[in-house]
Amino acid sequence: MKHTSQIVLFQSPPESCSYLPNHVSRNVYADPFRTPTMDMYDLLIQKGFRRSGHHIYRPHCVTCEQCVSVRIPVKDFHPKRNQRRAIKNNSDLHIDVAQARYTDEYFSLYERYLNTRHRNSGMDQPTRADFERFLISEWCTSFFLEVRHQNELIAVAVTDKTSTGLSAVYTYFDPDCSSRSLGTVSIIEQIKLAQSMGLDYLYLGYWISGSDKMKYKSGFTPQERYITDQWIRVERL
Repeated sequence: MKHTSQIVLFQSPPESCSYLPNHVSRNVYADPFRTPTMDMYDLLIQKGFRRSGHHIYRPHCVTCEQCVSVRIPVKDFHPKRNQRRAIKNNSDLHIDVAQARYTDEYFSLYERYLNTRHRNSGMDQPTRADFERFLISEWCTSFFLEVRHQNELIAVAVTDKTSTGLSAVYTYFDPDCSSRSLGTVSIIEQIKLAQSMGLDYLYLGYWISGSDKMKYKSGFTPQERYITDQWIRVERL
């Protein structure tokens, strides 16, 4: 894959934005009629795209540019006080890398998470097909970062490996463990893993300044944001 012109992009129809009220969202997708490749993914993730299931996409809204792709230069990352506290408070956890696949254990935790945290959102009451369609892709190099407490699975961080870095695709966790800041812990573990692999970045997906759901991403600095077709470094907020 040498040129972006070789990748055909398709625009989705408008729909209600799930992050900003009274906004309409649209995405562009890398050709959904063609099976993506890792070469395609390696190229597009550096241009602000992201994976969801089998598809590679990027927000492309007509009147809004709030969604900003964010990545962390992992060699420069040093945890802040609250992040160090989260690490210390979770020193009793066991974290391991596992194959990205369906198991009843993974699905049971996923189902509990969505039915608690995303009730009546359209994502609740998931099926096995929903799980596999959203989190697993046959063409992509992916793994699950397992987080366990006393051998009980309490979080899963779905992670892709690209040529330039890891991508934090989706993290879900035990709703009863919300006080543990497992999302923060998962990001820090993904950063450490990217460092150990000799990769440059952890891609965090999209940050929206007006969305409380995305606020946690701004706490990881320095970071780079993809704005006007270039990555711009932000040292601190």
